[in-house]
Amino acid sequence: MSQVTVVGLGPMGSKMAETFLAAGHEVSVWNRTASKADPLVAKGARRAGTAADGELLVVSQISYQAMYDSLGDARLDGKTVVNLSSGTPAELRTAARWVAERGGTLITAGIMVPPPGIGQPGAYTFYSGPKDVLDRHAGLLGALSELTYVGADQGLAMVYYQAQLLVFWTSLTAHMHAMALMRAAGVAPQDYLPYAQTLFTELGDDGPMGYAKILAEEFAAGVYPGAANSMHMQAAGLGHAVDTLIEAGVETTVPGALKRLFERVVAEGRGDDGLGTVIESIRKP
Repeated sequence: MSQVTVVGLGPMGSKMAETFLAAGHEVSVWNRTASKADPLVAKGARRAGTAADGELLVVSQISYQAMYDSLGDARLDGKTVVNLSSGTPAELRTAARWVAERGGTLITAGIMVPPPGIGQPGAYTFYSGPKDVLDRHAGLLGALSELTYVGADQGLAMVYYQAQLLVFWTSLTAHMHAMALMRAAGVAPQDYLPYAQTLFTELGDDGPMGYAKILAEEFAAGVYPGAANSMHMQAAGLGHAVDTLIEAGVETTVPGALKRLFERVVAEGRGDDGLGTVIESIRKP
């Protein structure tokens, strides 16, 4: 049995504390609104006197500023702070220095499931920071999810985390546009769903539609063959898709922005290149 203090008892932090308890660990809990700890205390957690109470602090708050506010002037000598809050990579690197100045070590993390998925098969978390410190607590943290270590630079966990969220949000927003378009044509979402599921799967596969891999390979090589999918063709096709959405009375903010990006690629003189060349315009706004 290991001891852990969970700081921040919103939906994510509360579920983490419950999961640690269920795994047989000794759990202390702390929240700025103290009453939020009551349900967990009733389940066997100990109410921590301060946010810095304990040798291992697992933080799940709305921002890194919340961690600063919660820990205040407390010394963190010998303590490990594992922070699963969201922020920018630069914020996380600054936070690592802040914790170090107080005698502690920061491990940064981005958990890639919503609260109900914590502790469930398939859950994983990106971690960065000193690997030897993470390894000391791997058994306890493994109760939450699989540990995916991405490097010593404390900013890297958030780079991976935000990259995954960009794919998640934009892919699912595109799916919502597609369903809205189908509904406008009288097609039920469930009737369209199998085709969306097939496309999502194919994009991650190794076949001819496996564009996640194709684009990664092209970007690594810096070569974007366009004989079969030139940007002239892609920009025209996307223009037709946006026109179809307008015709159907569907909102077009995101598809319209994508159309302007494709048109910019062509205007920059890369209309004969393939789809992968879009990343060069993304990198140089």
